[in-house]
Amino acid sequence: MKQNRERQMEHISIGIIGMGDMGRMYTRRLSEAGWSRILLENLLTRNTIRINACDRPDKYEALREQFASRTNVTIYPNGHLVSRASDYIIYSVEAEAIDLVVAQYGPSTKQGAIVGGQTSCKAPEIAAFEKHLPSDVEIVSCHSLHGPNVDPRGQPLVIIRHRASKQSQDLVEQILSCFGSKHVHLTAEQHDSITADTQAVTHAAFLSMGTAWEANNQFPWEINRYVGGIENVKINVTLRIYSNKWHVYAGLAILNPSAKEQIRQYAQSVTELFKLMLGGHRDELSNRIKTAGAAVFKAERQHEDLLLRDEVLDRFSLGKVPSQKQPNNHLSLLAMVDCWWQLGIVPYDHMICSTPVSPSFPVIQYREGRRFNKAPDNGYLRVFCQLFRLMLGVTEYLFRKPLLLEEVITTAIEDDTFRSDDLEFTFAARGWSDCVSFGDFSSYKDRFEQIQAYFAPRFPEATRVGNEMIKTILEKTEKHGGP
Repeated sequence: MKQNRERQMEHISIGIIGMGDMGRMYTRRLSEAGWSRILLENLLTRNTIRINACDRPDKYEALREQFASRTNVTIYPNGHLVSRASDYIIYSVEAEAIDLVVAQYGPSTKQGAIVGGQTSCKAPEIAAFEKHLPSDVEIVSCHSLHGPNVDPRGQPLVIIRHRASKQSQDLVEQILSCFGSKHVHLTAEQHDSITADTQAVTHAAFLSMGTAWEANNQFPWEINRYVGGIENVKINVTLRIYSNKWHVYAGLAILNPSAKEQIRQYAQSVTELFKLMLGGHRDELSNRIKTAGAAVFKAERQHEDLLLRDEVLDRFSLGKVPSQKQPNNHLSLLAMVDCWWQLGIVPYDHMICSTPVSPSFPVIQYREGRRFNKAPDNGYLRVFCQLFRLMLGVTEYLFRKPLLLEEVITTAIEDDTFRSDDLEFTFAARGWSDCVSFGDFSSYKDRFEQIQAYFAPRFPEATRVGNEMIKTILEKTEKHGGP
């Protein structure tokens, strides 16, 4: 079987429609893999994979110049030419535009080809494929759960066999194996449920943090009360999100019904907790926070190591760590856990849990007892979103340290240092929720890019520090056998 797949790979053409950040990353890595040497019938043979790619016609000349040195990459002026010439076609376009683009180029798809997409929300993608692709075309989609500037090795890569043979799925997996990612097999519905549960609330929290800091004209790493410990993670992840393209988050938030509900609940949790703080209702605030924490961070996990420790948190700072840290009420994190509790989400169940995989037990366990079929694999499979792991580590750090949690509650009631910041944060959370509820892509884009421009000068450093932070947490998780 392996030799047959290698024969298939000898003369295959891959099409990329949409040359944004992810499209270009896929093109570069696939083209490099296409000229690697493979062992075929005991002979070293050059693998003649070709990449056909396109974007909007106005980007044609610039892309031709950018990829001129890659002799196995051909840039075409439109998707019709890519579709007619390619055996496996990946639509790497915004979720908002997927129906329009597939309607335009889908009918030109080569007979018997395989088509997939790279959108963050699969419901509109699959609907577009079913509506506009010829019936003889197979559908195997994918989604790399990381940004274009992150090393894909060891990162999750979702594979969705929607309308295809097992042989076609195997071919797609072999093509994408050059990324060195961990493949996870899901349906489109399972993918959207997981991405909503692991990303919607975390994205809403960090988008709101950035909005609040921009509204107060703050660069938080320049203010002592925002440097060190948990603050480092909040700042680095916020900048990491705003350094990406707006549509990466808009598609998930606006087009995924589960995500809409969660973002709405997050804004509600922020508002209600902030009102309790303003009203000085310590007992009610404390009871609500601790009830949420007990539901999310169950008692049986209390003996396990924390994902993050002080020495790890302090290491990744964009500013100088002060000798004495300013207590913070961490409204953003309290609301995150409150939101999970209100919606019945236990975040540990959304990691695509690490499960011993063997021929007699070929599954990956998921939330509420549901199970996904998975082919046997070696050892344990640990896969879930990077930012979700970071935020789970931070919230766990806060809620599983009783003295720190008491300090947070006391600060929330007695210390008004962060009141103006929390006010803007509440406005921001509600504003993002309204934007998502109205399905307003234009307003989402305008809000996002305004704040993006404000923080842009620090993106390179934040990306470097954020990558180191993620690497440290990944290594710790593997070392201790899971979070």
